[in-house]
Amino acid sequence: METRELRYYVAVAEELHFGRAAQRLGITQPPLSRAIRQLERRLAATLLERSSRAVTLTEAGAVLLREARAALDAIEAAERRTRRAALAARGQADVVLAIKAGASSDLLAKLLDAYAAEPDAVTVDLLLCGIGEQERMLRDGRADVAMLHLPYDTTSGFDTEELRTEGQVVVVPARHPLAERAHVRMADVADLADLPTPRWPGRDGSYPDGPGPEARDHAQLLQLIALGRACLIAPESCRAQLNEDHAAVPVLDAPKITTVIAWPPHSRSRAVAGLVRTAARI
Repeated sequence: METRELRYYVAVAEELHFGRAAQRLGITQPPLSRAIRQLERRLAATLLERSSRAVTLTEAGAVLLREARAALDAIEAAERRTRRAALAARGQADVVLAIKAGASSDLLAKLLDAYAAEPDAVTVDLLLCGIGEQERMLRDGRADVAMLHLPYDTTSGFDTEELRTEGQVVVVPARHPLAERAHVRMADVADLADLPTPRWPGRDGSYPDGPGPEARDHAQLLQLIALGRACLIAPESCRAQLNEDHAAVPVLDAPKITTVIAWPPHSRSRAVAGLVRTAARI
């Protein structure tokens, strides 16, 4: 299979519409349709079920979508990491750290200060991510290292070092009756019909169906909570990001959150090694 074919297929499989996929790729529809048919012949598999009304993935098509995304991520990662290695060889090294916006800010501040004091420290470029984006940034080479949060993020294929485990709280408007409680349970949060949890965009930019408001970033989410439009279950350390418009109430039966620092196991970057050592030490 060729990289071009995989890119074409991923566009169609994500859009589920040949016209939109062609527009996204900047080509016309006929060569796109021919490329997909050629790919199906080569694999001896039907990847897409086509009708006059819809395009859907077959089971084989769903498998190829997962594998094609991983393959394209690996190719992009190889390109980006090679370019950064060339910069490092010219004495222009830096390290890109992917973090979820608003998460573990106290831990991150300690890490950056401690690492900057190391004699061989390099510049740390922060890559602020939306919900769950750090993992993808690390896999496709946009980041050298990332802070991930278990059990929500996946660390499969990475080396990791555990940094902290903490409980969770529900963040509600300060004026909400729940703010007066010493603690709550998950069932109490589920019963908050007036404060639904927000909806985040998927990889294709669309929002899932549901009653909660659409949120694009951490700042917007905090504003929605302050306005009484949403609530959020988050790690205990999120308290550092809140103001007088918010209240954080411990959720006794919420799963514990473990923050880890993760990096590709084949990384040979001295900067990454130094950052990880510092994170483990603090």
